[in-house]
Amino acid sequence: MALRQTELRPLGKPVGRKEDPRLIRGKGRYVDDIMLPNMLHLCVVRSPYAHARIRRIDASAALAAPGVKLVLTGEDLAKMNLAWMPTLAGDRQMVLATDKVLFQYQEVAAVVAETRAQAEDAAQLIEVDYEPLPVVVDPFYALTPEAPILRDDKEKKSNLIFHWEAGDREETEAIFREAPVVVKQDVRFPRVHPSPLEPCGCVADYDTARSKLTFYVTSQAPHAHRTVLALVSGLPEHQIHVISPDVGGGFGNKVPVYPGYVCAIVASLKLGVPVKWIETRTENIASTHFARDYHMTAEIAAREDGKVLALRVKTVADHGAFDGAADPSKFPAGLFSIVSGSYDFKAAFVEVDGVHTNKPPGGVAYRCSFRVTEAAYLIERVMDVLAQRLKMDPAELRLRNFIRKEQFPYRSPTGWVYDSGDYEKTLRLALERIDYEELRKEQAERRARGEFMGIGISTFTEVVGAGPGHTFDILGLKMFDSAQIRVHPTGKVIARLGVRHQGQGHETTFAQIIAEELGLSVDDVLIEEGDTDTAPYGLGTYASRSTPTAGGAAALCARRIRQKARKIAAHLLEVGEDDVVWDGTAFSVQGLPGRSVTMKDVAFAAYTNVPEGLEPGLEASYYYDPPNLTFPNGAYIAVVDIDKGTGAVKVRRFLAVDDCGTVINPMIVDGQVHGGLTEGFAIAFMQDIPYDADGNCLAPNWMDYLVPTSLDTPHWETDRTVTPSPHHPIGAKGVGESPNVGSPAAFVNAVVDALSPLGVEHIDMPIYPWKVWSILRAHGVTE
Repeated sequence: MALRQTELRPLGKPVGRKEDPRLIRGKGRYVDDIMLPNMLHLCVVRSPYAHARIRRIDASAALAAPGVKLVLTGEDLAKMNLAWMPTLAGDRQMVLATDKVLFQYQEVAAVVAETRAQAEDAAQLIEVDYEPLPVVVDPFYALTPEAPILRDDKEKKSNLIFHWEAGDREETEAIFREAPVVVKQDVRFPRVHPSPLEPCGCVADYDTARSKLTFYVTSQAPHAHRTVLALVSGLPEHQIHVISPDVGGGFGNKVPVYPGYVCAIVASLKLGVPVKWIETRTENIASTHFARDYHMTAEIAAREDGKVLALRVKTVADHGAFDGAADPSKFPAGLFSIVSGSYDFKAAFVEVDGVHTNKPPGGVAYRCSFRVTEAAYLIERVMDVLAQRLKMDPAELRLRNFIRKEQFPYRSPTGWVYDSGDYEKTLRLALERIDYEELRKEQAERRARGEFMGIGISTFTEVVGAGPGHTFDILGLKMFDSAQIRVHPTGKVIARLGVRHQGQGHETTFAQIIAEELGLSVDDVLIEEGDTDTAPYGLGTYASRSTPTAGGAAALCARRIRQKARKIAAHLLEVGEDDVVWDGTAFSVQGLPGRSVTMKDVAFAAYTNVPEGLEPGLEASYYYDPPNLTFPNGAYIAVVDIDKGTGAVKVRRFLAVDDCGTVINPMIVDGQVHGGLTEGFAIAFMQDIPYDADGNCLAPNWMDYLVPTSLDTPHWETDRTVTPSPHHPIGAKGVGESPNVGSPAAFVNAVVDALSPLGVEHIDMPIYPWKVWSILRAHGVTE
């Protein structure tokens, strides 16, 4: 049950979400709700081909259509030096194609008209003469000498974007040569899409009188978008005002800058009126940044008793036509090198090849921290393969190989320094809660009757925060974040932060942090985000970084205010500052608790009665650059039953035990876990974006790319352990992406466990019923 927002000491309590009164009543304000005088509408013309030369574009019929005010092509943008724009990975991407297109649905032209319908109708009138070129959809073929080079604009004539390595190759190879047991498994993590309920969109409004651009956009990183737009457009940043109103889901999809944004801005600059662009669902799925599409091979060297010794990983990553993934020099192939997971390997060697293909640009983090989901899925799958080969219980194998709690801070063989954790405690709690021993007994009985029941375990370590040593490549910005807090004379607080929530509950959780630090109630604190003219510069919300970075900034900023408040309290209490103690709700005189003043008393005095030499007011700002990332972990267990007649998999139970460090609001944590598990369930059983040999997207809508409904979604059970991060101001680690990171492996491990009596060791996601049905029939199993 949610608590009232008026309670003091709210940290760790299930305070009701402050956002909900407006959002659940339909009172949110999203980009498509923005209606400005004289506003026009933009529609993008897209390529039907995955790879083709553009011979000619004829826009004459479109220009003559009713209501049309402007048509933009790549040649028009080239004259303005806007044909290309940088990606956040350090690559560059065509805004509107000029010489050729590189993926189906690539942007070719833009039409601006008085209404959206007029713009869409006129877009159909634009004639583009294409010369089809050979298509490359297989990343392995893309690396061969026979494959055509896709990116003619690059100095390096190769489809290889980067080759990246981590760990010690020689030490790893030496261990593998001597190891008594070696297991190897090829694993693919399919191409999936964040697919938020609200697609991407914007309204560009250039005010010619003030020479200022106001840009409303569905953005997870408004300040980063402002900087990129300044670099692309040539407008100085102080003349760009980015506003990210309520965002209907992001999951990483709303971090990049898309060509539609640039086209809307150019149109507003040319026409002097607001221009709105809202993409369709097909445009969102088929052209905005995808996630995953990793082809991975993992090998584990181990002793016969199950003790793991070394890990070897080779990966080919399909990044599409333009690289939007993290630059390996800044984020090592994302954070994929966390692939050793929760286990104490002596050595590891990991290598990744990023490859261009004729698919949409990608590399976005879909509710994960830059490739951590792929890493966690890979290690958890191959650990189960090892357990199966050794005929060992998968829970026992994990317990035998965990990093022990006394080993923290722990340096992994690929260079990460894990902050804290008690992996054994977390797994044992999960085993106890799910009644693991009884489930195994039930499984044995069911197998004896010819039934297929599986139990899957996933124990993962995530790395979140996007912090020290990492930057946005094209911006060169360190991954800090910020908070600015002002306490008014009445004791009410307004706090502005550089992140931007999309449903995570920032208006509540950050208010809890600040209220806890200042001895106020959550109701006393107003949180504002998403407006670059008022919020301090921040790098946004993705990769579970809000609590590790902005949460730290909020706590430390509030402590700065409390330091000044202590001086004012001493003045009010007529004692020395060293005699004043803070108990979490009030300042009092040491040894005389009856003599005290509250923060509200101090706030009024800060504007009316400050000691001599102290400036009035009670406000502060803080830019927090964390000393390390944080490392949440968890233990997830899935129990599934398989219908022999249809191959359908029913998730009977799913338990998620998470350790996200200090818990700010347990109700919101549970909500985040439920949402992430639902997405992990979708990835495991129903989501994939395939392409045919001609590069045609075969799942460009919600008829073919499935999103689970409440009827599809299993019942989730949750629990938690707590090992605070030693370097975070309140010990918090983050949790929003952990369930998406940890759950796919648990689902797949459960299905493989169910089918293991047939000799099955692996099934690639998504686990469609026909895949399971085919396996059963191949082994002679009938209903």
